[in-house]
Amino acid sequence: MRDVTYPPIIVTAKTAFRALGQRFQMTGTEHVPREGGVLLAFNHISYVDFVYGGFAAHPSRRLVRFMAKREIFDHRWAGPLMRSLHHIEVDRGEGVASFHTAVEHLRAGEAVGIFPEATISRAMELKEFKTGAVRIAAEAGVPLVPVILWGTQRMMTKDHPRDFSRGKTISIRVGEPLHPTGESSVAQTAELKARMSQMLAESIAEYPAEEQPPGSWWVPASMGGSAPTLEEAAALDAAEKRERARKRAEKRAKKRTGRQADK
Repeated sequence: MRDVTYPPIIVTAKTAFRALGQRFQMTGTEHVPREGGVLLAFNHISYVDFVYGGFAAHPSRRLVRFMAKREIFDHRWAGPLMRSLHHIEVDRGEGVASFHTAVEHLRAGEAVGIFPEATISRAMELKEFKTGAVRIAAEAGVPLVPVILWGTQRMMTKDHPRDFSRGKTISIRVGEPLHPTGESSVAQTAELKARMSQMLAESIAEYPAEEQPPGSWWVPASMGGSAPTLEEAAALDAAEKRERARKRAEKRAKKRTGRQADK
């Protein structure tokens, strides 16, 4: 797969990291194989997780093809960029095509990135996992490598203003690979989540204390922070979903009214 856009994007990202004075805590990156298909499963706490998630595979010199929602590919500017990076479009209403595309990429020896939670976690801890990650890895016959990101939410996440001030620490923790068999996707998904939950707790515990004072909004309530609980976050997610549905309905209604006026 020819990559014209990806290399300069990496150079730009690394330049931005230095300009922002960011410090990286990176552990376990040796678990990303240097060749062959591999599926990386990431937690999702920020809009910039794609950028930092890809950096987890950089020591192994791998380029990660992320599975991302269709709306990003529909964007006027982001869409062409996503396609040039060979990321994988996901239609949440019909995921069969993206499933097969991911499997094809993996069988061709690519590194693919997936967010098992599907959406950003307002609670800053793991939401319920979809079974797609273990099913894709099992179908392709590739290792499933868990990755935890921490600190990215401080820059850009839901319900909080953007903050690209200098000096933040970014934690990237890569775990030992799992090898899903496809025998029980529910049980193996539970195993993946348990593994990643432990990794998340370790990442939070080892994050610089001076950057993470007690009660920080970006820390889970269950770990002494003031982020919404999983239940509160679920209610916020539901309200957001209803609001999006309302806006889509209004947009469709305006289009119908416009077409009728033109007749």
